[in-house]
Amino acid sequence: MTGSTLSPDVSTGDGPDHARYDGITPDVARRESSARFASAVESIDAGRLEFPLPGSGRTTARLAALQSIAEEDLSLARLVEGHVDALAILAELDGPPHRPGHRWGVWAAEPPGTTLEATPSGAGWVLNGLKPYCSGARSCTDALVTARTPEGRRLFAVAVDPRACVPVEGSWQAVGMAGSDTPDVHFDQVPAVAVGGVDSYVRRPGFQHGGIGVAACWYGGAVAVARTLHRATAQRADPHADAHLGAVDVQLHAAATVLLRAAAEIDEDPSDSKGQARARSLRVRAFVESVCSEVLTRVGRATGAAPLCHDLRHARNVADLTVYLRQHHGERNLAELGCLLARPQDSR
Repeated sequence: MTGSTLSPDVSTGDGPDHARYDGITPDVARRESSARFASAVESIDAGRLEFPLPGSGRTTARLAALQSIAEEDLSLARLVEGHVDALAILAELDGPPHRPGHRWGVWAAEPPGTTLEATPSGAGWVLNGLKPYCSGARSCTDALVTARTPEGRRLFAVAVDPRACVPVEGSWQAVGMAGSDTPDVHFDQVPAVAVGGVDSYVRRPGFQHGGIGVAACWYGGAVAVARTLHRATAQRADPHADAHLGAVDVQLHAAATVLLRAAAEIDEDPSDSKGQARARSLRVRAFVESVCSEVLTRVGRATGAAPLCHDLRHARNVADLTVYLRQHHGERNLAELGCLLARPQDSR
């Protein structure tokens, strides 16, 4: 994966989508992803898998590595993306050093109605409350977690102790991304180390760069879904399916080009001295999300129910990508971009 590049083309080769799987039950998917996540982190620590830091001059290689894993398994990509994002955050905010063998998550979702509180305790902090959408809840050894303090939102590093960081059973019902193990987690007096200052997690340039890494994962998932259409058209001539394949190829080519340009721009201005990082992230994520949504629709229309019913890998790819794309906030993000363009002073 270290030598892969963002490819605009729909692959015709045999890939991991041909592998056999035991089932799609949540427990099977979670155990499978957890084992593969541990193996991937071991390879990262050993230098066999490489994820250059965003803005290091090799952001294209970072996005290509995320794409490659996402083509293989989107749930695995969600876990690996969280781990390498955490390492980038720790480097950017001078957090505690990563230790080999430790698997990191980034738990920063803050939907209405859920609160995780941080209170001072001695020389450190303790966390109490509920945190939603904690990917890798049972497989991460450590996590970067956002929580509320009397001064405002801050980021904290915690060791994931299953006795104090307790997954809420039944809080993740989705079949899609089941392998990402993303339940709500209840925190009970969990010791924490502050990383950065108030709101520094979201104000740093890397917050925007990391969002484009997620888009690279979406793109990899769409490439994997499109392979089913390519195989179908190779086996039987059908002008309607051929038209869908052509449209899918155009969209994927455009998305790959957008990601490549974004990577170059990040490397040209890693500290965001031009103030373009937020608009770039909003544009890239919105466009890649729209491409992935069109790929899902066109592949489904061209191939019908058969691969969804008889090809477990394809069924998982479709279900996983459908859920993963909802990290994009649709019209809310588009409205933010419009406000940023029309009234920059209102978006500060």
